[in-house]
Amino acid sequence: MYTPLDSMGKVGLMLDLVSQRQVALGSNLANMHTPGYVRRDINFQEYLGSMNSPLETKLSQRLGPSAIIEERYQEEIRPDKELMELQNNALLYSMATRRMSNIITEMKTVINVGK
Repeated sequence: MYTPLDSMGKVGLMLDLVSQRQVALGSNLANMHTPGYVRRDINFQEYLGSMNSPLETKLSQRLGPSAIIEERYQEEIRPDKELMELQNNALLYSMATRRMSNIITEMKTVINVGK
């Protein structure tokens, strides 16, 4: 059965993932000339594909999203690619905040109808 609280938790997790990815991408740009620095990123498809699993959700809540930042040893840091990924990440953030706003509006409506 669908509940707004379930959706709120999933969207909250998505916002955490987007936030952590922003940190990783920003760090890549800041350290691109640092010797020995390894590119970092978060693979959304890999992580969110199993988001419906209760175990994955509990683990992510305990460990926090930062536990899923992957180091990409073979990937070169290219400023144009990092900036493009930052823009994509900003779009994901915008969509997730819009969805969270819709869920909150839905919950307010249910509360007001119940009065």
